[in-house]
Amino acid sequence: MLRILIVLGALAACLAAPTNETLPGKIVGGTTAAISQFPHMLALMNANNAQFCGASIISNNWGVSAAHCTVGFSANQLRVRAGSSQVNSGGSIHVVSQIINHASYNARTLNNDISLIRVATPFVFGTNVRAIGLRTTELTTGTYTTVTGWGAIRAGGAGSATLLQVSVPVVAPATCANQYSGITNGMLCAGYAAGGKDSCQGDSGGPLISGGLLVGVVSWGGVCAAANQPGVYAKVSFYRSWIQTNSGV
Repeated sequence: MLRILIVLGALAACLAAPTNETLPGKIVGGTTAAISQFPHMLALMNANNAQFCGASIISNNWGVSAAHCTVGFSANQLRVRAGSSQVNSGGSIHVVSQIINHASYNARTLNNDISLIRVATPFVFGTNVRAIGLRTTELTTGTYTTVTGWGAIRAGGAGSATLLQVSVPVVAPATCANQYSGITNGMLCAGYAAGGKDSCQGDSGGPLISGGLLVGVVSWGGVCAAANQPGVYAKVSFYRSWIQTNSGV
């Protein structure tokens, strides 16, 4: 059975899985990461400061995440932690003041799985807190990307207390479409044919980056790190105009 990066945690809304696909995002086969390497990284938390998804800073008051992480929540139920590689401590906590889920988000197919979150108090930029630029063009097949998060280190396992990173290559759209039904132009696939490295539960909404730019948002996939089951990400270049229209970024 395939994984969908499902949001778990208090007050999380129940989400329908894509047909024949189940279980969303974590880092498998990765290494620890310093927040100074990924200062755009945000931990998305519930009102009890429990992390259940990731997000990325794109300006001093906006972040981007996955719609399946934010649908079902009101803004005052969410927080983000910025500037810390530790999921439960450090950095600064910001109350979310606005959520914008993509109007065409489909909880069954996970098409248009992208959302914007605005914080009530602006991020203060420095070594450990910084916005990331947004890619406007598609990546070439085989390009290496990096995904980060606090998700589980094995399928069905507990999340990591420390930020993790893993490098995965972009998979050709046709190859990904042969593996999964429902791949759209707004999705990007990345992973190894042999498996072993991947995002998984708890990484949902977090960043996939390449060349210092945000290229994807962790969305869904098959069994974490399994052979021929790459991770699927919302393609940032496809949603670039939507982001600009709704956030001004």
